[in-house]
Amino acid sequence: MFPRIFDRYLGRQVGSATLIGVALLSGVMVLGNVYKKLDELLGNTELPISVVLEFVMLVIPFSLIFTIPWAFLTGILLVFGRLSADNELVSLRMTGMSMPRICAPVFVLALVLSGLCLWVNVSLAPAAKNRMKRLFYEVAVQNPESLFQEGQVLERVPGYRIYTSKRDDKVLTDLHIITIKNAEAQTYVHARKATLHTTPGSIDLVLQMEGMTEESVPSGPQSKPGGFATSESWLKLPLSDMQEDAVRVNASMKTTSALETEVSTWKDTFTGEPLTEVTRSLSRTELNKRYSFSLACFTFALVGIPLGVTAQRRETSSGFALSLITATVYIVFIILADTLNDKPAAMPHLIMWLPNVIFLGIGGWLFYKLSRK
Repeated sequence: MFPRIFDRYLGRQVGSATLIGVALLSGVMVLGNVYKKLDELLGNTELPISVVLEFVMLVIPFSLIFTIPWAFLTGILLVFGRLSADNELVSLRMTGMSMPRICAPVFVLALVLSGLCLWVNVSLAPAAKNRMKRLFYEVAVQNPESLFQEGQVLERVPGYRIYTSKRDDKVLTDLHIITIKNAEAQTYVHARKATLHTTPGSIDLVLQMEGMTEESVPSGPQSKPGGFATSESWLKLPLSDMQEDAVRVNASMKTTSALETEVSTWKDTFTGEPLTEVTRSLSRTELNKRYSFSLACFTFALVGIPLGVTAQRRETSSGFALSLITATVYIVFIILADTLNDKPAAMPHLIMWLPNVIFLGIGGWLFYKLSRK
């Protein structure tokens, strides 16, 4: 009975520490990322609470990619550091139990968490990222007037920069519009007042502008501005262009099966166009990243146990600092591969596996030395 009791004890200790770590780290990362990603996608748009809550739920999978392995590593360091400091490991070794047998429940937990990370990396996170991008377009279609915020520049409508001093429901006051083509300003429009209209069967917005003036922006030193004024004019804002941008996906948003198809067939699964060396490298690197990062829990288990025993510290701060250093070194390789993902000659898809190879080698050597003591 003793081994079974100890297995449950050690599994509960590491498992509970991991759960607490995931909750705390995810909370910090979610709070830090929600505002940033909301600002990137939605700007200062007024949002209903349901949209904000959905956005928070979509951010959570991104945090789990990092927090599950990091929390697991921290839990291992804390638990084994305390076991070593209290000489509990010595007592267990004196009963004839080997280190691999003592650590068996931790390795089983590592395999379970690796399976969970595989699901998060391969399925959950890409779907959440794709859904997150489409969320802004849905908000714009359902509540288009919310795009126009007082004192804020609207940059989300392709080809336009729009500013309004005041908004009262669908009525905009002191409206400024700059049309842009090929990253250059073309015309400047000012309206004393504008009213938002929607057309049945169309997702585009129509502005009914009163007291409007329009000026062309000089394209060079020799050109001269021209313009005209009118009491009333109409302007269509193409929200349909936003839809095209919303459905356009990059490698990180594609399903894993789509990436595998692209790598093998050299064809974009979204457009059907042939892939270049660079675009194939992007898909190939993203695909390897998902599988490589899924092994982080098992890798950290093999490294964390010897480090925790060697550290022999009960303090939470020591274990957390050691886990932070280890996780940072691991993630540096992932960042390096992501940086080189558009350079096929650098083999970024192989660099994605480098942290696992290095840490499994170091961890295996340290664990072997620990078992021989």
